[in-house]
Amino acid sequence: MNPWLPTAPCTPRTCAGHEGRMRGRPAAAALLLAGCACILAGALAAPFVPLLGAARRDRLIRRWAYGVVRSFGVRVRITGTPAAPDGNPGAPGTLVVANHISWLDIPLVAAVFPGRMLAKSEIRGWPLLGPLAARGGTLFVERDRLRALPATVRTIGAALRGGSRVVVFPEGTTWCGRGPGGRFGPAAFQAAIDADAMVRPVRITYRAAPSRSTGTTGRTGPAAGCRPAGHEGSAPAEHTAPAEHTAPAGAAAFVGDDPLLASLWRVVTAAGLTAEIRVLPPIPASGLPDRRALARRAQTAVANESANRPPESVHH
Repeated sequence: MNPWLPTAPCTPRTCAGHEGRMRGRPAAAALLLAGCACILAGALAAPFVPLLGAARRDRLIRRWAYGVVRSFGVRVRITGTPAAPDGNPGAPGTLVVANHISWLDIPLVAAVFPGRMLAKSEIRGWPLLGPLAARGGTLFVERDRLRALPATVRTIGAALRGGSRVVVFPEGTTWCGRGPGGRFGPAAFQAAIDADAMVRPVRITYRAAPSRSTGTTGRTGPAAGCRPAGHEGSAPAEHTAPAEHTAPAGAAAFVGDDPLLASLWRVVTAAGLTAEIRVLPPIPASGLPDRRALARRAQTAVANESANRPPESVHH
């Protein structure tokens, strides 16, 4: 098996179901249009964003990314230390690493840590998202070409040395979020070591509100597979976290050969869906002996951050 092309046992049929409250078709269709319109607005504005100063650009990207997730009907919970500008001029950037569950992960991380994403080359061809990713400085990689790996590591390292924040999902593929997930590949961590950069792990979790006897309930498919053996001042105001969001949400999972349109529809029809992102303490790349040790340290930090910890803030 190609180590640069990992596979997960998760499939749409076994892992991507929703057993909570459902939205009606008119409301879901309206959210789908709103979400696509928000992405389109970002694509149209992308050529002008580089003209802004770094601080204003970061604030704008965070607000837009937050708006993308919210426009699809997903609430957002952000906990942990807020993102800050990476170092001083001339200092290396930060390698942000996260577990990978959904296409929603991309705007969710950007709402906290806007930066250059490392993404598979197939995303370049996605409607709306592909051109937007390219304009945003995404680093595309051909995952099925092992020979491309050294060049990818050099590209990430150069971006980090230039002061850029680079976002990587080191599991290499999406997992449904109901189990421990995949192993963090060490390649990107070598780039952090080469650039003497800081590694910032984050944990992503999706929660679904349970069904209510007075509300509409439904199910978009089974979700029995892969079960287990997450603030920026410019973000919206904080609110008290509702206690109902306790069940892992399969509706957000974008796994296997799941068509993007099917995943979009599953997200907008799942009422009470909450995306949680928990920012974990930074890890100095220079503090560990090699890339494998650094990858294990980051993976352990993400895996040990319990998804059931009481959240500190909720953003509606």
